[in-house]
Amino acid sequence: MLERIHLAIVAEVERQGSLTAAAQQLCLTQSALSHSMRKLEEQLGTAIWLREGRGLRLTQAGRYLLATAQRILPQLALTEERLAQYARGARGSLRIGMECHPCYQWLLKIVSPYLSTWPDVDVDVRQKFQFGGIAALRNYEIDLLVTPDPVHHEGLVFTPVFDYEQVLLVAASHPLVGHEYLRPADLAAETLITYPVPRDRLDVYTQFLLPAGQAPREHKTIETTDIMVQMVESGRGVAALPRWLALEYAERMAVAALRLGKKGIAKQIHLGVREGELAVDYLAAFIRIASDFSLQRPS
Repeated sequence: MLERIHLAIVAEVERQGSLTAAAQQLCLTQSALSHSMRKLEEQLGTAIWLREGRGLRLTQAGRYLLATAQRILPQLALTEERLAQYARGARGSLRIGMECHPCYQWLLKIVSPYLSTWPDVDVDVRQKFQFGGIAALRNYEIDLLVTPDPVHHEGLVFTPVFDYEQVLLVAASHPLVGHEYLRPADLAAETLITYPVPRDRLDVYTQFLLPAGQAPREHKTIETTDIMVQMVESGRGVAALPRWLALEYAERMAVAALRLGKKGIAKQIHLGVREGELAVDYLAAFIRIASDFSLQRPS
C-alpha cells in the first residue's frame, strides 16, 4: 500500500513547494504524481493535502507521512549506497559531519592515519552540518559527528576523544601579551573576531564574557581560520581558538595565545555515533584512532 515513491513525493513537494516542480525532480508527469497520491489517499481513507488557493497544505496525516519520509528515505539511500559499495568490493564509507569550525584542522590529522589503516573505506567530510549535526546524525545523513558541545539524545552515543583549552589569540605586539590570564573586562575595548555562529554556541561569550556582564567593543565574523588569524596578526582584532591550534599559528606568525580567566576554559572534542552502530568495525576504529592520537598531543 504505502510505497517508497509516496514518501519521495511528499518529501519533494515539501522541498520544491509545488506538485509541478516535484514531478520534474522525480522525473514524473504531474498527472502521474497526482494519480499516485489520490490512489494512496483512497487506500488510506484520509487526505494527505488540502488545497488552499493555488497552494497545498499538509493535513495531520500528511505531516506524519512527511516526518516518516524524512526519517526513512535517508536510511534507504544509505542502505543502497552501502550495498553498492559491497558489490564493488569496498568496505563502506564513513560520512563525517563537522559541528566545529577549528576542529577541521584536528580532523585532518586523524584522517590520514585512518585511511592508511582502512584502505577500503572512503571518508567524506560534510561541513554543511555545522551547528545542525545532531539532526543529521539522527536522520542517517552522516555516520559520525565531530562536536565540542554534545547534545545527548536517546539512541546517540558521544565519546570524548580530545581535551583542549580555549584561549584568546592576539597580535604578538598586543598590550595584553604578558598577562598571566585575562579578565572579561580586558576585552571591553577589543574587536572580537569569531566564526559566523550564534553567540550561545561561542564559549568566549557563554563561559567568559556573558557571566561577567561584559561584551567586546565590536564583534566581527569570518568563516576561514587563516583569514581570521591574519586579521589578528595585523592588529585588527582578537579571536578565541583552541590552544593547540593557536600555538601552531604562533610558530609561524606574530601572534600569541592568552588564557581566558584564571582557570581557563576547558573543552573536549566528542565523536557522536548512533548507538546501534558502535559495533561497525571501521567506525569504531576511527574513534579508537582519534582517541589514541589525541593522547599524544598537548592541550
